[in-house]
Amino acid sequence: MDVSSIVCLMPNNFLFLYLFKNYKMNNELLVKMITDSWQKQLTATNKIFDDLSDEELMDEVSPGRNRAIYLLGHLTAVHDRMLPLLRFEEARYPELKPVFLDSPDKAVEAIPSASQLRQQWNEVNETLSNHIKNLPADDWFTRHANISEEDFMKEPHRNRLNVLLDRAVHLSNHRGQLLLLKKKM
Repeated sequence: MDVSSIVCLMPNNFLFLYLFKNYKMNNELLVKMITDSWQKQLTATNKIFDDLSDEELMDEVSPGRNRAIYLLGHLTAVHDRMLPLLRFEEARYPELKPVFLDSPDKAVEAIPSASQLRQQWNEVNETLSNHIKNLPADDWFTRHANISEEDFMKEPHRNRLNVLLDRAVHLSNHRGQLLLLKKKM
């Protein structure tokens, strides 16, 4: 049954329209809050990466911890994997997964160069940002690619918006690690 059919069945159409409109506006507000938070974290992280030289990217954020170049590759791989997870498009750089998601820092000797990772980071995030900007608010509440239609009916919180929220927190965590490196400089 679509919304127009429900409106016809209700004795007080104005009340229903008011509630429906406000519910939709609340969804739009929630989406705006989360997408703005994502963009804020991304902008702040971009600034850190832009301020670090290629040589500084080779430094550990703290003794015995990840190098900044590893975090750049890791975040690029995570954001690249968001493209298919959010059902936007296929990942652009699947070769980053074994190096930066399946392996810890320094476990793989041959990693992409800083300039290559910077280019991939910018490209992935530009593509992702365009998709995020253009996705209608209601579509954020649909399932992500790693849940079946059947399971989504039981667990509607496993939606695309929840993925973006989770990845914004993930990005914030790694931005905090990068700030440790920046303070040393």
